[in-house]
Amino acid sequence: MEIRRFIREHKPLWSELDELLSRFEKRRRTIEAAHIDRLTQLYKTVSAHLAYAQTYYPGDEITKLLNQTVARTHHILHAEQWKTSHPIGEFFKRHFPTYLLEHKYAILLALLLFTVGGLAGFLAVWTDPLHLYALVPAQMADQIDPHAVGSNHDQLMNATFSTTIMTNNIRVAILAFASGITFGLLTVYILIQNGLLIGALAAVFWQSGKSYVFWAYILPHGIIELLAIFIAGGAGLYMGYRMINPGNYTRKYRFLQSVKQSALLLVGTIPLFVIAGIIEGYITPSALSLEAKYAVAAATLVALVLYIGYGRMNERRARQRAAAV
Repeated sequence: MEIRRFIREHKPLWSELDELLSRFEKRRRTIEAAHIDRLTQLYKTVSAHLAYAQTYYPGDEITKLLNQTVARTHHILHAEQWKTSHPIGEFFKRHFPTYLLEHKYAILLALLLFTVGGLAGFLAVWTDPLHLYALVPAQMADQIDPHAVGSNHDQLMNATFSTTIMTNNIRVAILAFASGITFGLLTVYILIQNGLLIGALAAVFWQSGKSYVFWAYILPHGIIELLAIFIAGGAGLYMGYRMINPGNYTRKYRFLQSVKQSALLLVGTIPLFVIAGIIEGYITPSALSLEAKYAVAAATLVALVLYIGYGRMNERRARQRAAAV
């Protein structure tokens, strides 16, 4: 069966299942026995469609979308998700890690763009320190003093400082996500611009022989914070990509689907920013030794790796169960 015909014939069932899943997940309307029966029927039918797509269209986007739909249905049917009193916990436990893996290339592209900006910023300031004023706002550049880092702990260690940082970073993430509407062009600019800023600052501290101190104050919160920005940026890039390349779907349908998926990625970054803001407000400026701060950074990295690894394990189990249907 030709793929366009395959999609055209079965899309009504997929749309019905997606709407029914939303009913269970959001629990905004009453769940009846008939809904559960219909969900079970659609699960079996769409699982067969997934098996067909995996055989004949293994590299197509439709296969990934069907796999995601079948996995969502499986979680509801077998874990009785509609009975849980913690749907948010289920989202971060089961769904968000899967979304990260499904959009890993967009997230890695965001990381690459940020890295390119970081290297450019570092090289620009390393070759000529005056370039700092071209890359960093003049008011900020005038206040940079590598030898003052680590002083005035008590002035920084407060909840207001943490909240301000967290709010600003969430704003950047939302902007990077929303900029996907510009076909991802503004998202590219935001990622590179933020990379330029970090790279320029790193060069200033490098030239002052304070790199070890600089990264000790950046990495404890920076690993989580930057990952959240990469996720939000990847969401914006994915949205922009699907606006340009809708694949075998109509441009409107693909756009709406990409907005939904990207929004879920953005929602998942909120706890990351909260954690990063707390670390940046209380641990980063504290009197802890530099080694202790590096230890905190390492702990956050390990925690993130384990979380994503857990998501990969769940994804594999869902695929195996879907294939066994």
